[in-house]
Amino acid sequence: MRVHVLHHGRCFDGAASAALFGAFMRARHGSQIELVHLPKHHRRGDPFQDTDFAGADEAAVVDFRYTQHPQLTWYFDHHRSAFQLPGDRAHFEAHPQHGLQRFHDPAAPSCTGYLAKIAGEQFGFDSSGCAELIRWAEIIDSAGFPSPEAAVLYQDPAMHLAAWIQTADDPQAIATFIEELIVTPLATLAQAEWVREIVEPRLIAHRQDIELIRRIGRTEAGVFSYDLLDEDPRILSHFIPYYLAPGAHYSLGVYAHPDGDLRLSVGFNPWFERGLRTHDLAQLCERHGGGGHPFVAGASFDLDQVDQLRAAQADILATLRDPAIS
Repeated sequence: MRVHVLHHGRCFDGAASAALFGAFMRARHGSQIELVHLPKHHRRGDPFQDTDFAGADEAAVVDFRYTQHPQLTWYFDHHRSAFQLPGDRAHFEAHPQHGLQRFHDPAAPSCTGYLAKIAGEQFGFDSSGCAELIRWAEIIDSAGFPSPEAAVLYQDPAMHLAAWIQTADDPQAIATFIEELIVTPLATLAQAEWVREIVEPRLIAHRQDIELIRRIGRTEAGVFSYDLLDEDPRILSHFIPYYLAPGAHYSLGVYAHPDGDLRLSVGFNPWFERGLRTHDLAQLCERHGGGGHPFVAGASFDLDQVDQLRAAQADILATLRDPAIS
């Protein structure tokens, strides 16, 4: 039996969700099933291809946008912007076809935790052996860190693994990483040589990013903003602004990504009371082709769409800035 697991690429919750779903499938169908892990990345239009599903006996999408593809058999997600194409939500809400299982809860802190809950309650799956992985997926994806320092200084092994999945490009290494998340303690996996050889340069670049954003970032009317479009492509920790400007309500940054596109990232300071958030950030980004969660969201642009990115940046900054905040 061949099972395709399409998951949010470069994302710890996406990798953890894929790992947990694989364990769930093996509990249902036996250890001999073939799991094929396929990272997916957000872009305008339909990010799915027929090849994502070709040859699969079952196919799942976890921690990523919905698809109406007829070969989809499982769906688990917690993003508010899961349904972006015409007909997506109606298709999701329609009576399930035989064997089709679809689950979505935008209030869930992480897809991994949500998957564990549903698989346990509805299918009797015991995820207790994955408690550490689930706990860290919840912390990382919901920004449930005790302080900005805990989010930015990368002192815990789980944060090193998050740095690894943000950076890794080799599909086979990513598939191995996902499989190891289930069978290897996180602290042990973080010390593996093949993990360290990617994480250590990533942490050096991360420390350089902190200093770069410290120099160029500006806080105005409660919004910390930074513009790295003139810099080389990079993978960023979006918690850096709150480490540098803990009094900012929101952050908004633009930069080039190594995947070959331009990114806009916007967030609400997770160390503020949630009731202080005055805007749904997913909605703000949806009007520019992006999406995410009410508290953190983003949008991607092609390299020749700088003008569109600048317009989105200006629009969202103007919306978020509060003249009552000095």
